[in-house]
Amino acid sequence: VQLQASGGGLVQPGGSLRLSCVASGSSFSFNAMSWIRQAPGKERELVATVTTGGSTRYADSVQGRFTISRDAKRNTVYLRMSSLKPEDTAVYYCNMPSFRWDSWYSPQDTDYWGQGTQVTVSS
Repeated sequence: VQLQASGGGLVQPGGSLRLSCVASGSSFSFNAMSWIRQAPGKERELVATVTTGGSTRYADSVQGRFTISRDAKRNTVYLRMSSLKPEDTAVYYCNMPSFRWDSWYSPQDTDYWGQGTQVTVSS
């Protein structure tokens, strides 16, 4: 399985971005997927998770501002980010469990990870 993330960039506070993550292989059809972010000097944070059925869960810090979704035909998971704040600045990674799992989970180093895409929120 390979995960290819894209869509990051520089945006002003209050702006929007959409991240995409394309997954190779058939595991996408069976697994929940997540977006995780890590800011310099901070712990990794689970931002959002979506199951194959479309159920979603968000970190309190992004609830109401971010939307995670997936497209089974394109093997792609998205993160729509709105009302962005400077504290959203981080490298964002897409993630898939390394075993068949379609519910909430805590990302592990042994999972499949995308290469990360930088999101910078600054005026």
